Amino acid sequence: MQQAVVDAGRPLPQLTDPLEVELQVSAFVGPFADNEELWEVVVRHLGEVPSRRSAALLTALGHLLPGRPGVWAQEAARHQAEPKWDLGGLTFGECWIGDRSIDAGYLALLCSYSYGDAPHAMVFMIDEINGSLTRHAFLTRQVGEALARLRDEMRLELITPVAAHWLLSRSYDRFERRPGLGFGMDVHQTRLVARRRIALAMN
Repeated sequence: MQQAVVDAGRPLPQLTDPLEVELQVSAFVGPFADNEELWEVVVRHLGEVPSRRSAALLTALGHLLPGRPGVWAQEAARHQAEPKWDLGGLTFGECWIGDRSIDAGYLALLCSYSYGDAPHAMVFMIDEINGSLTRHAFLTRQVGEALARLRDEMRLELITPVAAHWLLSRSYDRFERRPGLGFGMDVHQTRLVARRRIALAMN
């Protein structure tokens, strides 16, 4: 597993888009994000073998891994060269909420973000019938189109980023306590991307 994680970081130094870095790392690392034993070994190995790949993977893990493994990766990344993409440049934009809980059983949240002048959004479907769990979560660069499609389906209201991500935090907490439920693969693949935004908004 250690070797598989290191191999997964091979394309990262060539990337220029920080969002693509987040998506690639989240999709691969997500299932093992809470395995401290694995990350202790991986971070130590990457720190002992400096390279562009090691630096890029450590930097990405430092931003995306929760808890102590993320801190370990951040510390190890400081001793290596910075990659050409900057995950620290993420900014928050508008957030919108639509309530279809009465007729369809879900809340919809659209939260917009940006890296420089390149916007993107995450759209979340929260199942209000089955414990307010996140059922779907997908990312799009077509923010205006996604917002227009949601407006065709429901009435949307502006909500502050803190309030939106507080709702998401509660939903993801419940989702992670019930890992056996049949969520869409999109929730798993974007889990660390969403969790990072929740942490930044709440802090």
